[in-house]
Amino acid sequence: MASTTPYDLIILDVMLPRLDGLTVCRRLRAAGNTAPFLLLTARSTVEDRVTGLDMGADEYLTKPFAFAELLARVRALIRRKGQDQAPRLVVADLEVDPIAHRVWRGGLEISLTNKEYALLEYLLRNPDRVLTRTAIIEHVWDIHYDGMTNIVDVHIRGLRAKIDREFPTQLIHTVRGVGYVLKTPEA
Repeated sequence: MASTTPYDLIILDVMLPRLDGLTVCRRLRAAGNTAPFLLLTARSTVEDRVTGLDMGADEYLTKPFAFAELLARVRALIRRKGQDQAPRLVVADLEVDPIAHRVWRGGLEISLTNKEYALLEYLLRNPDRVLTRTAIIEHVWDIHYDGMTNIVDVHIRGLRAKIDREFPTQLIHTVRGVGYVLKTPEA
């Protein structure tokens, strides 16, 4: 899943049944995956930790661990990743300021609901990439949200009304039977 779906963070156990977590981490890094990796393992020697970090992990947590520490490391990794991101996301004449949660199209500020904003930011962080409804639900809502509803379609419709309707170039496109894509005009 990590090779086809963008994640904010990947928590990976080293002792997986078929392919060990270190190999998975190394292969995903080699394929260009830039998500932060947190390795969980019972292996606690210095050599094991060094190997895990050298394979591409950002953090290494040994078992047993306190759940509070796991959460703190997750928060730290997500904070670090956020610092690497550009202050503004821009596609064509659409601009989003992720820090201020402000949106402009053609120089005009557009007011969005929280879900519309989260949906637009997710699309902008993945331009020209078809995002399935399931991936959108997992990212914008949460993994436990009922995927059989039309909630994504409803929010896309509302977002299009605000982002695309009054402008000559449509940015948000439907890929029938799959999901949605925010296309850059050059693509």
